[in-house]
Amino acid sequence: MAINNIGEIGQGFYALGASSVPTYLLDVEIPVLFDAGFSFFGPLYEKGVREILGTREPSILFLTHVHFDHCGAAAYLKDAFKGMKIAASQKAAAIVQRPNALKLIKKLNEQAADSAKQYIPEGVSSEEFRPFEIDFVLGGGDTIDLGSASVRVISSPGHTWDMLSYYIPERKILIASEAAGGTDLTGAIITEFIVDFDEYIASLKYLATLDVEVLCISHIYTYVGVQAREFLNRSLQAAYDFKTLADKLLLREKGDVARVVQLIKSHEYDPRPIPKQPEPAYLLNLEARVQWFARALKK
Repeated sequence: MAINNIGEIGQGFYALGASSVPTYLLDVEIPVLFDAGFSFFGPLYEKGVREILGTREPSILFLTHVHFDHCGAAAYLKDAFKGMKIAASQKAAAIVQRPNALKLIKKLNEQAADSAKQYIPEGVSSEEFRPFEIDFVLGGGDTIDLGSASVRVISSPGHTWDMLSYYIPERKILIASEAAGGTDLTGAIITEFIVDFDEYIASLKYLATLDVEVLCISHIYTYVGVQAREFLNRSLQAAYDFKTLADKLLLREKGDVARVVQLIKSHEYDPRPIPKQPEPAYLLNLEARVQWFARALKK
């Protein structure tokens, strides 16, 4: 089953805010959140959490990575829930100390607000991205005890170098974000590596070995049951197919990266229905993917 709505997915696990860019809540003895979406959805995330937890508050906000659409409301949520700590990788902690990275995250959140008004205008607030710090650093192999459940930390680079996935073995829930690939409203799989294709494939192969009943890829859909397990294998095949296409176009266009980016965009991005990734962010990521293959072909 593919779920494209806000609310309980099962076993005290919820998608909150906006289905295209949710925060996830695990309601156990020690409640926790996963990812912080867009800055302007901050009040929407807070409202969803309070409706479920009441006077209780989440203890930890686990960030998969610090791209603009996964950490945008981190500062807002930290202010809303005073006792909550923010956890992420060491590389993420370093990134959010860089003025240029923070400037880009803020700019992309502003651009995303304009796009979001087309599909969820009532949820778009005036909240802007604000800098934040990582309270404690996580690494692959760490386990966080939450009482009746635990969070296992998995290093899963490829989309970014700071990427972490989170596995809740007691409930077979995997919050993999773009480490598992992405999708649009049609269900088409989007290959999401940016920094290293080989690492992305290795991460996907490992994630596919886990016993998963709920797969969160952070945008549009959450997959449950058989579809959760099938998605990871389909995402692997989609990645290989994308490589074949990029290599073919780079050879045909004699290594012209800009031309190949436009050709891929014309069939991969332009026909997609909204909500979809804002075009400036999509182009940044696509160029990075094509550049990686262009460098690989020269070796």
